[in-house]
Amino acid sequence: SAYVPCEAQGLDAVQLALEQIDIIRRLTDMYHQDTILVQSSKDIQMAQRQGLISSLIGIEGGHAIGSSLGVLRSFYSLGARYLSLTHKCDVSWAGSSSTAIDAGLSQFGKAIIREMNRLGMMIDLSYSSDTTARDVLSATRAPVIFSHSGARQLCNSTRNVPDDILRLVAENGGLIMVSFDSEDVSCGRQSRLKDVVDHIKYIRAIAGIQHIGLGAGYDGIELPPIGLEDVSKYPDLLAALLEDSNWSEEDVAMLAGKNFLRIMETVENVRDYWKRAAIQPIEQTEAQPKSHCAYMAS
Repeated sequence: SAYVPCEAQGLDAVQLALEQIDIIRRLTDMYHQDTILVQSSKDIQMAQRQGLISSLIGIEGGHAIGSSLGVLRSFYSLGARYLSLTHKCDVSWAGSSSTAIDAGLSQFGKAIIREMNRLGMMIDLSYSSDTTARDVLSATRAPVIFSHSGARQLCNSTRNVPDDILRLVAENGGLIMVSFDSEDVSCGRQSRLKDVVDHIKYIRAIAGIQHIGLGAGYDGIELPPIGLEDVSKYPDLLAALLEDSNWSEEDVAMLAGKNFLRIMETVENVRDYWKRAAIQPIEQTEAQPKSHCAYMAS
């Protein structure tokens, strides 16, 4: 993902996000023998047939759009296909799970959601406050994702998802992708592969097999689980699930990628429906106020 720290706001955040997108594009070009930049579900399927790793651009933190619908659309044009609405700070139009105030979605936030639906851009609710998540699930016409979260019932981390929202995500047709970060898996203590399995099984029990995926987050975690130290350990995780008679090979395939592909296809279908209905972009007539965070603030 194109990650921008909360300390950067406004045009600083937009510039940093653009630079991150540039890095992603250059890296995929540099390693074109192994990876390919993908912008659609069909691109992912093509990459799978060619034995290539799919690289999908996402923007991690809504402050990176500078409270601008035009910037949001420009990021989509550059290949961004999902946006995490918040990171560890609030934005003026949505609340973060990492701040004390459980803020919800503003009217401008609802315009952001509508425009993401129109563009075919996936909405990522990891790091969103509970109130924001509920507001988004009420407003969106396309399924959402939690790109790297767990079950709050198993670990009381604010980035994890409470049971009522797990059920709402299932009703929405969305996806909870299980984080491997020990902060989310075991609330900071050293986690193990079995702890990740516990989150997967719990979320399946609440939301259903069609609404769970994997969102390890290896590039941003300091304490991965023992037994899941890097991507080479994925087969061990899948094998552990298959030891349970309640898990079939098809279930594991859904967890490992089929569910995410279905979500992306559905988001694209909503986009195509709106395009046929000639729904136009939202015109932004007023600049939105910045988040309370300020670049280089002490």
